[in-house]
Amino acid sequence: MATIVVVEDELDICNLIRAQLEGDGHAVYQAFDGPTGLAEIAQRNPDLIILDWMLPSKDGLTLCREVRQQRLTPIIMLTARSQELDRVLGLEVGADDYVVKPFSVRELQARVRSLLRRVELDRLSNTAAAVGTTIVSGPLRIEMENHSATLDGAELDLTPIEFELLALLVRHPGRAFSREFLLERIWGYSYDGADRTVDTHITRLRKKLGALGEKIVTVWSVGYRFIA
Repeated sequence: MATIVVVEDELDICNLIRAQLEGDGHAVYQAFDGPTGLAEIAQRNPDLIILDWMLPSKDGLTLCREVRQQRLTPIIMLTARSQELDRVLGLEVGADDYVVKPFSVRELQARVRSLLRRVELDRLSNTAAAVGTTIVSGPLRIEMENHSATLDGAELDLTPIEFELLALLVRHPGRAFSREFLLERIWGYSYDGADRTVDTHITRLRKKLGALGEKIVTVWSVGYRFIA
């Protein structure tokens, strides 16, 4: 679940966005003008901001600039201005993405998911750098620098994909990773809802780990997690 602030002066649009994103499990807060939006962002410390270009009291471009002076929170701008120069201007002042009105709510949801995944990938990469190059969990030892893993001192014969899966799961014990996230993180492409790639690789990885493979548990309707 992410915390999202929506700054949009059209009540119907704002309520529609809020309803859809809350349906995705996010906590959504609203503001209907620039100054209130800035205050709401400061109070909520959101994971993502959806910001209309044309706002009363303070326009979206000005608000975007002020937000960027204080934080790197992803920003999606909503705009009725479809000219290329206008879109470029929005990106140059600090927006990460834009959606042109009238827009599809499903498209907006997809862009929200994409930006939130990017933030999560960056966070995990930073965490990996902080914890160093060796991961140890009981009899399992993973050496990130030379791309090797040993179990009870014996080297595991892992494919590059299996190694990356194992390292990610073991580095974050107890955390559930969705198939969608694993495909984006390990394979580098989007999940289409029907791909069994992740399940197949997890099955092979469990077999290679023997009894330790039972530590990779299935989280129903989500994905997988490693129990330390």
